[in-house]
Amino acid sequence: MAVSPLAGSSGTNPNAPAVASRAGIADNFDTFLNILTTQLKNQNPLDPMDTNQFTQQLVQFTGVEQQLKSNTYLEALMNASQSANKTDAVSYIGKEVTASGTTATLKAGGASWAYNAAANASDAKVTIKNAAGQVVYSESGSLNAGPGNFLWDGVGSDGQTKPDGVYTITIDGKNLNGANVAVNTSTVGVVTAVDFSGAEPILTVGSSKIRLSDVTAVKVPTAAPPAS
Repeated sequence: MAVSPLAGSSGTNPNAPAVASRAGIADNFDTFLNILTTQLKNQNPLDPMDTNQFTQQLVQFTGVEQQLKSNTYLEALMNASQSANKTDAVSYIGKEVTASGTTATLKAGGASWAYNAAANASDAKVTIKNAAGQVVYSESGSLNAGPGNFLWDGVGSDGQTKPDGVYTITIDGKNLNGANVAVNTSTVGVVTAVDFSGAEPILTVGSSKIRLSDVTAVKVPTAAPPAS
């Protein structure tokens, strides 16, 4: 009996090879049983055939059939897992995420980054560059150990307001003894879209693209204060 593959939206079935294999095994198995039954009916009573070979083949066919069923179940589990991952990724839209990285999008007069200092840094320098790699803002000060946030109002060191776009930040810190202090930076922003074209969902945050695996925190964005 012919087995028709299920057609997807494009008119093809991604599991067609597996479907064809199962159909072929089923046809061969039915043929084998018919031959075995016919030979058993027509064998010479004085010279009965050796059924060991048929028994071994029967066991092999059964093993292959079980393996195909296992593959089918695994395919179903993988499809369910992929669907769940997509659903989880879509739920990030509209949420504020923090992810490993150095970029942030300047928009409406503000860009923010998260950071985490490994120890107190008495001498810390913040450097912000534009997409062309040019330094547009720098600031020196001190940082306490632990997490924090840096908010830039978009005004450069020259006093001019910089255009909206993607900017990168670096924070170099030193302690009182002049030793370097590690300061990790993270991107912070609201997710506006999710791209599923690759092996891993990619979140769009402003003009930046962030891998889902790089996200370290998610929260509901803080509502802007009402205008007075």
